Formats: sequence, structure tokens, C-alpha cells
Amino acid sequence: MLQLLRVELFKIFCRPRTYIAFAVITVIIILIQVALKYGGREYVNLLMSSSLGETFEVPISQILNGYYICFLIFNLLLIHVPILVALVAGDMIAGEANMGTLRLLASKPIGRTQLLMVKFIATCVYTFLLLIWVVILALFVSVIMFGTDSLVVARELEFNIIAANDVLWRFAAAFCFAAVGLICVAALAFMFSTFADNSIGPIVATVCVIIVLTILTQLQIPFYDDTIKPFLFTTHMLGWKGFFYVEGQNGETIKGSIDNISAIWKSVAVLFGYIGLFLFISIKHFKKKNILS
Repeated sequence: MLQLLRVELFKIFCRPRTYIAFAVITVIIILIQVALKYGGREYVNLLMSSSLGETFEVPISQILNGYYICFLIFNLLLIHVPILVALVAGDMIAGEANMGTLRLLASKPIGRTQLLMVKFIATCVYTFLLLIWVVILALFVSVIMFGTDSLVVARELEFNIIAANDVLWRFAAAFCFAAVGLICVAALAFMFSTFADNSIGPIVATVCVIIVLTILTQLQIPFYDDTIKPFLFTTHMLGWKGFFYVEGQNGETIKGSIDNISAIWKSVAVLFGYIGLFLFISIKHFKKKNILS
């Protein structure tokens, strides 16, 4: 099985489309960092002036540090990275069918379930590597460029100030949570891939599902809030932010605290539930699939 996994990873990283995601992420993050390096004060002024700036004296030089830049990039990118994950995940089975190699793979002395799981694990490895690349650029490069200080996280009409020595573990936890969310998207694209003989269909279908569900997640309509949003995996993919929402006492942030840890665990459980569901459907269909190519 390990040999099969090596082969699948080799095939993934031999495809040019694999590196599209890395290139796009690199360009976006560098553009954000350069823009904030030279125009960050104006951005923070604009962000704070509408609410907090009228009440509090905002220390812009303290706010604009590497931790804040990383948090901002996570907010911007983790909504769009799933689309980039779909480029590879949607090609795993459908791409083999399109090239005419799926029948050859299915004829090998391994079960279809094992073959499917090897391909899914390879997809997860790619997803982890993509997320690690985001962290390297967003966190470590930002810290080099902007230095470190307390992290200021805005929450509607209030904000939390998290001490610099209380930040890194939160980013690590957010990274692990984001990995689960991206694997959920990869499982969705992977499932679509088992139903198609061309990779375009699964990729487009995954992107459309993400866009529609993200719009529903962002809508501030009470009917959707109570009936639909709690069951959308896109709603729970945003749960990584919960690691940066902290409890306070006498106006001070409690070090190491998380405001609503139960909501985070609930989101993790929902995401794993969706991963299991998508994999179950994939295996069930692929085992019965009549492979003609």
C-alpha cells in the first residue's frame, strides 16, 4: 500500500495543474504583504475608524505585526483555498478514466476500496502540503517582514488583545482545524470524481457547491440561520476563528482561554461526519461502477 501511495503522489506532482494552487497562493500572499507593508496604516485606520476608532485610541504600529497579517491572510485565503484543492481532488478518479488507465488500475490484485483509499490519502497529503505552504508564507514570512507583538482580533463592536506568547499555539490549532475543513472539500471533489469520466465535471461541480453554500453561510437571514446553516459544512469550516476568540475578566484577556470551545468541537465533529459520508458514497459507488475506460 505504501508503494501505491508513493506512485499516486508521484502522479499528483507530475501534473502541471498541481502547482497552479501553490503559484496562486504565493502571488496572493505576497501582494497582500507588500500592500500592507506600504499601506498598512491606512488599512488599519479604515478598518477601525467606523467603530473602535471613535471610542479607543488604536495603536496602529502595535496592531500591524506579523501575527495580525497572518490572521488577516487566513481570513482571506481559507475561503478560496478549497477551490484550489478541488483542482487535484476532482481529478483523482475521473482523470484516470479520461486517460484510459482506470480499468488497468482496477485490474490490479488489490481491492477497489483499497485503491480508492490510497488515492484519497494521496489527496490528503497534497492538501496538507498546500496548507503548510500557506502557513510558511502567511506566518513565518509575515513575522520576518513585520515582527511580532500582541494580536488584536476584532469582534463586532469589541476586540480581543491576545498576548504574543499566547498566539502561536492558536495558529497551530487553527491550522489543524483548517486541514480538516479542506479535507472535507477534498472528499467532496473526490466523491464527484468517482461519478465522472472527465475531471472538468467534478472540479466545476465542487466549485459550484462551495460557492452556493458559502453564499448561504454568509446570508444574514433568520430563516436560514435556524434551519439550513447549522447543517452546512461551509458554516463549520469557519470554526478555526474560534481559537482566536478568548474569554475576558475585568477587561483583561484570560491567557490560554477559548470563548466557546464546545462550538469548535461540534464543528470538527460535523466536518468529520461529512468526510465519512462523502467517502462512504465514493466507495459504495466505485465498487459497483462499470469501468469502461
